[in-house]
Order: sequence, then structure tokens, then C-alpha cells
Amino acid sequence: MTQYALLIHSRDVDWSLPEHAAETAEYDRFGRDHGADIRGGAALHPTSTATTVRVTGARGGDVVTTDGPYAETKEALMGFYLVEAADLDTALKIAQDCPGAWDGAIEVRPVLHMGD
Repeated sequence: MTQYALLIHSRDVDWSLPEHAAETAEYDRFGRDHGADIRGGAALHPTSTATTVRVTGARGGDVVTTDGPYAETKEALMGFYLVEAADLDTALKIAQDCPGAWDGAIEVRPVLHMGD
């Protein structure tokens, strides 16, 4: 059986805030209704918490980090890795090894766990 990432593109808000409770309740409902099919997932903190990693050239090239998301208009979200790291610096080191950083960008953002 094939697994698919459902990358949700929506407003850039902090879903943990009480004013979004009705919407997050709908995500909870979706999770209950499709629990047999869901293997994992998470909401992301707002893009203001993101750091983008670029490596010029290839592995071992200069590493450039930018606060917040940044993508050239020719770039689009093409994949998602979930990694566990002790802190942001460790996560950035992992990101600079990813081939996507070598001719594109890796956005590194903390995961916001919702519900149980």
C-alpha cells in the first residue's frame, strides 16, 4: 500500500490559539473519521518560526540560513521529512545534508502537536 503526504496549504496562523478552536475541532473530526487510513501527521507552527537552509553548489558548499520561509518563485513544496533533533541547530545540520538544499531550499519549522 502506498502512503501519501497531505501537505495542507492554508492561512499562516498559530493553530494553538483559542480563536481557532472551531477549525481545529474539524481537524480532530477528520482524524476520527479517517483514523484507519491516517499513519501520522502534525500541524506546523507559523512560518515566523521557520528557518530556511541553502547549500551553494553541493555537499560541503557554503551554508546560508534565513529566518522564516523563503523560496524562489521557481520553487514549490515538493516533499516533507519528519526528523527528530535535540534543537534547531541540530535540525539545521540535518537539513543542509538533504539533497533538496543543494539546488533548492529546505524550510525547517518546529512541529505543533495537536490533540492527544
